[in-house]
Amino acid sequence: MTWGEWLRKRDMASLRLGDRFLAMEWRPRDEDKLAAWQLYVELLTRTAARPPDKDFSDEKADLESINSIIEITRQILRPLSRDSMEFAKIAILALNQVVRPFTAKWNRRSVEGAFAGSDSRRSFGEELSALTATLRKIARMLADMAGVDDLTALESASLKPVA
Repeated sequence: MTWGEWLRKRDMASLRLGDRFLAMEWRPRDEDKLAAWQLYVELLTRTAARPPDKDFSDEKADLESINSIIEITRQILRPLSRDSMEFAKIAILALNQVVRPFTAKWNRRSVEGAFAGSDSRRSFGEELSALTATLRKIARMLADMAGVDDLTALESASLKPVA
């Protein structure tokens, strides 16, 4: 399977990639699977992969959680060898094309006091919802790469309480 096929299958064709990259074979190794698992766990346990709770939202805490993904991903990438290039490709794409544009915009606005106004908070919440939807897709991709069950919908609102 090629990277292009793999990305299209996961509804991630919106990533901006060159034809050469899209034609590359997608073949994760054991090292990729371990790294994918590590980032998958981080995404699942943060605001990043959860829809924002409108009643209990804290914009600054949500932004800090999203910001932390950058350093966590770097920490996972640093010790990796060239045997984990499939993971590195998706991790770097996720940071540069998904996370970084959001954090660059909202870090600056946060410093400027944007969270004091209801319009800005509403805009932030809408953009955070879109971002978390994309990060859930990335988490599902990481689950696939890691060869584990996808737990992104584990706490779905459609699920019933345990009796």
